[in-house]
Amino acid sequence: MMTQCSFMSSVILLAGGLFSFISYIKHFLNSLLSLELLGLGIYWSLMLKFGYMAHEEMFGLFYLVMVVCESVLGLSLLVVMSYGFSSGYTSTVYSVVC
Repeated sequence: MMTQCSFMSSVILLAGGLFSFISYIKHFLNSLLSLELLGLGIYWSLMLKFGYMAHEEMFGLFYLVMVVCESVLGLSLLVVMSYGFSSGYTSTVYSVVC
């Protein structure tokens, strides 16, 4: 019963992250936060799947390091966009023509 409840919580995290990513695609910060929610849902489901295997802590740590590196890269792109285009909206990037 507990495993089924935990699995449903990971599915809710994944569905919520996917829904927020699709619905808030215009603003870059909201997209980054929804990608983090997707990463957390994937981490939760992987830890449920690999919970009974040996050395799953190292795999989880490696996955979390990759997710943090992805988020730092996204935040640095947000800072560059805010300095370069004076906005965090993705529509301003597409409207600039060289």
